[in-house]
Amino acid sequence: MTAEERQRKIVRAARNSGSVDVTALAAELGVAKETVRRDLRALEDHGLVRRTHGGAYPVESAGFETTLAFRTTMHVPEKRRIATAAADLLGDAETVFVDEGFTPQLIAEALPEAAKGRPLTVVTASLATAGALAEAENMTVLLLGGRVRPGTLATVDHWTTRMLAGFVIDLAYIGANGISREHGLTTPDPAVSEVKAQAIRASRRTVFAGVYTKFGAASFCRFAHIGDLEAIVTSTQLPASEAHRYSLQGPQVIRV
Repeated sequence: MTAEERQRKIVRAARNSGSVDVTALAAELGVAKETVRRDLRALEDHGLVRRTHGGAYPVESAGFETTLAFRTTMHVPEKRRIATAAADLLGDAETVFVDEGFTPQLIAEALPEAAKGRPLTVVTASLATAGALAEAENMTVLLLGGRVRPGTLATVDHWTTRMLAGFVIDLAYIGANGISREHGLTTPDPAVSEVKAQAIRASRRTVFAGVYTKFGAASFCRFAHIGDLEAIVTSTQLPASEAHRYSLQGPQVIRV
């Protein structure tokens, strides 16, 4: 097996399972651990994976994006902590945009408690989020129209952005497939990127919430810079030193 064939297998395994382990890959491929580590370094250089201690996870790109169903199985306790902390940043906001994705959906589910019974209007492109909040007390849900993407169950295209352009929103909770100090917030699909960018333009405040694996990764389409954010909410698995580097570009960084 050539190095190229081996690396293709590694990428496929990472995308299928969400992560790969050096020891397991070495045994499966019949090569030394150091060979796998070299392969992972090469794949990271090409932006296909991000290495971790003892393994790697796939980077989402123009050619690869996880589904909403898959995201509900990964890092769930971490995402719930992040979502609760993000919802606590609601402040006196009366109108909120909630992005597509599982972590934003968890934020939406935490909003009724964060609002402490006062009325709140939630704007979203996510069918899952709209469904989760549809019957919540004191919640008005506005679902943005458009083409529904099957993998994420969220609307996109000009219908969605045009509707967003007519709003002035107090607070936007935004997700991303990658966030880096060099490239800002990125996502694989240009149509999704446009919705996120328009939501940020329409909002007075923007909060990014995401797990530590998002950091340092860059996808195809940039829709925001780090300085556009009021706050970043993530877990303590993002090192404090790295969190400080992000904070130097403007946002408060909260690790939970």
